[in-house]
Amino acid sequence: MSYRGLCCLALLLVSLSAHAGSMHADWYYHVDKRSEWQSPLETRLAGLERDFPGEFGVYVQDLHSGEALSWRGDRHWYLASLIKVPVAVELFARLDEGELSLDERMTLTRSDYIDGAGQTNWHDPGSRLTLRFLLEEMLTVSDNTASDMLIRRVGLAASNRRARDMVAAAGGDTARLGEITSLLEVRHALFSELHPDARELAGMDYIALRHNDNLETRVAAFAERLGVPHGELALDSYDAAFDVYEASALNGGTLVAFGDLLSTLVRGGPSRSGLSDASRETLLAIMQRTRSGEKRLKAGFGDDVRFAHKTGTQHRRTCDAGIARRGSDRPVAVVACTRGPLDVAPHERLLAEVGAAIEASGVLSLPVQSAD
Repeated sequence: MSYRGLCCLALLLVSLSAHAGSMHADWYYHVDKRSEWQSPLETRLAGLERDFPGEFGVYVQDLHSGEALSWRGDRHWYLASLIKVPVAVELFARLDEGELSLDERMTLTRSDYIDGAGQTNWHDPGSRLTLRFLLEEMLTVSDNTASDMLIRRVGLAASNRRARDMVAAAGGDTARLGEITSLLEVRHALFSELHPDARELAGMDYIALRHNDNLETRVAAFAERLGVPHGELALDSYDAAFDVYEASALNGGTLVAFGDLLSTLVRGGPSRSGLSDASRETLLAIMQRTRSGEKRLKAGFGDDVRFAHKTGTQHRRTCDAGIARRGSDRPVAVVACTRGPLDVAPHERLLAEVGAAIEASGVLSLPVQSAD
């Protein structure tokens, strides 16, 4: 090497050394890091994949070191109700800005009702429900009516912008997260694959259709409700309609992108998630009270693991995603989704086994290195 080359190399090393203390917070996206917990987890996941009559994806990231493992996590998955997390973040951001209060009340109207779990549908039209109640219902039991009311309050555009900003703040690719829609729009878009007049139906119509557990009967009831012959439907099954709907990328994305969103939520600060520390901790505390995922990832974790998470369930698809912590404040982001059998039970058993595999890998038990 020439003298000039040696001098240039020396200057570069000095520059890198000086820069090391102020490297971008997302440095881990630009290095290939492997840790002891990753290989055993990959081995366990490979075994689970062989036995599951479907497919699944997992993304795990140690938010202390940045080390991550993606198992089919860069594929597109239907995220279902995981999209309610950025809606909640947008709500808390408005709270921090003084634009609303959790004690504020919204009036439940007949047009708000949509099928799904939760207590909101048990209230009469005209009921005045607090944002606090709606938020708790949306996150802990995945109440769709409560979700659409909160989306009406904060806006879809703002919720989508918040989601993209959170992915970008972690150094992720915003194009890997699909557009968020209302839960009523999910029904409109899905059933429109069968017949365009589906958009004329209201939430109460979809509640009635949901009473048909048999999918062939549900499709027949849909045609009858529209007053069209079954032969005029564009597709011959509910399965086919959902596959086409999922391909639209609405309410979907990669598990890596959603992991980026969770990373931003945990790392906090108004410059990233847009939330104050108090709002972030309140939101995570509510997510820790989630009751809809007791048989999923949480069932495989140790009893001493705190899991602030959100679940998602749709036709032949389930998800579970959140922040896991054991003892010390070393958070681990976990995102998992499945696609396969009609019955939810096999999906939940698989997610519990994924949780057990993550537990056995040791990633949830890593110590926090004290600063020198």
